[in-house]
Amino acid sequence: MSSTHPPEFKQPHRPPAFSGDLLRNRQDFSLVLGGPLFQLLRRAHLSDDALLLVRQRIIFLSLVAWLPLLLLSAIEGSLLGNGGKVPFLWDIEVHLRFLVAVPLLVAAEPVVHQRLHGIAQSFLERNLIPEAAIAQFDGAIGAAFRLRNSVLAEALLVALVYGIGVVVVWRHYTALQAATWYATPSGGNSRLSLAGIWYGYISLPLFQFLLIRWYFRLFIWMRFLWQVSRIKLSLIPTHPDRVGGLGFLANTVYAFALLLAAHGVMAAANLANRIFFLGAALPEFKTEIGAMAVFLLAVVFGPLLVFAPQLAQAKRQGLNEYGTLAERYVREFDGKWLRGGAPADEPFVGSADIQSLADLANSFEVVREMRFAPITRDAIVRLAAAVFIPIVPLALTMMPLEELLKYVFGLLF
Repeated sequence: MSSTHPPEFKQPHRPPAFSGDLLRNRQDFSLVLGGPLFQLLRRAHLSDDALLLVRQRIIFLSLVAWLPLLLLSAIEGSLLGNGGKVPFLWDIEVHLRFLVAVPLLVAAEPVVHQRLHGIAQSFLERNLIPEAAIAQFDGAIGAAFRLRNSVLAEALLVALVYGIGVVVVWRHYTALQAATWYATPSGGNSRLSLAGIWYGYISLPLFQFLLIRWYFRLFIWMRFLWQVSRIKLSLIPTHPDRVGGLGFLANTVYAFALLLAAHGVMAAANLANRIFFLGAALPEFKTEIGAMAVFLLAVVFGPLLVFAPQLAQAKRQGLNEYGTLAERYVREFDGKWLRGGAPADEPFVGSADIQSLADLANSFEVVREMRFAPITRDAIVRLAAAVFIPIVPLALTMMPLEELLKYVFGLLF
């Protein structure tokens, strides 16, 4: 009697429990939707998952930083001037910092979110990530999200602001070296007024935290791109974007235009105070202005350079492969049409061989023109303009408006 065994039961294939989260992470990549401050603003109904309510956040943060300074300066009699001090209302830096730069830093968040939220999915839609490396790619996304949401990271940023930003940077480098509404020099040190205490321990740290958190986000962005660049990408040398299919990354830099404009405003505000109250001249700061512009452009465009090694390799390989293909084709073309190899009844006019030769030449030219990074000259010019435009009005301290306009129009026309 033969024994029978029940058929082996196989569990149906089930995707991992976290696959839905991975899919959402790819589709909703964001540098700004996370962190303790973001959660705090959500609970205060000053933000949501779409980063709307921008106006409410701008008004709230600007008023917390600026309005108490106005009221305390009025109470202390330094609103319009007192005893030769720089009055609060004349302090261009404090007004531009909290009423222009802070709104720009806040307004930059939804812009960055909207421009970058689908960037991870774009790598997959363009088939740049090989099937075997998708888990590694998802790991890079997850690492970016964990760093973005880190409570410890933002706590360290707060400690950095109070430990270095206020005590060292502000006190010794950016504070105006004169009697002002917020501080009076006394025995080699500065004695803070009531408005100065709020300025130094509430307003300024809030501003510096918003600023340094953007640098932290840029670090996350750079780290994510670096981790992606460690994957062997499926680059196509003949892609018409001239960067092997990574051309979509060239537009990501525009997301940071408002951030660069905020830096331009901060620089213009600081320089304006030194020109108006310390007797400095704008040309004295040309080195500092140039260095700042170079640094900011490097911060924004630098992360895209991580793909340079793969793009360079793809170009070398493409030139070699398409060069070999072109050599083979042109020899056959030469043998057929110039050495009598073509059939007698095949017309030369209208032959597809001519168009194929032209197409091959165009493909080889695309490979030859490949760039080593998804960076365009237009993007560099536009972002540089975002930095310099807020500083341009300071040129009025050197010449009258009429002469300045004549000079500008003379350059343009």
